[in-house]
Amino acid sequence: MESEQLDDLIRQYIEPNPHRPGAADARLREYGVSVWALIGYLQGVCGDVSSTAVAYDVPVEAGEAARAYYERHREIIDARIAANAA
Repeated sequence: MESEQLDDLIRQYIEPNPHRPGAADARLREYGVSVWALIGYLQGVCGDVSSTAVAYDVPVEAGEAARAYYERHREIIDARIAANAA
């Protein structure tokens, strides 16, 4: 997918969490699922976006948007996942 398409997906599906500002706590618009939670699950299922979408009852495109957002904020989201695992 091209960068412009990924930007559009992110704009369509990802929003800041009004209760927890910052890139680490961004969430899916209309679903309220944190990007870090989706990414943690996605890592556990070897990157299978379809399985992740089914598990969280969200569109596959929303999973793709979360993955694209993660690629742009990898370090901070990885730190959030690690903090939750501790």
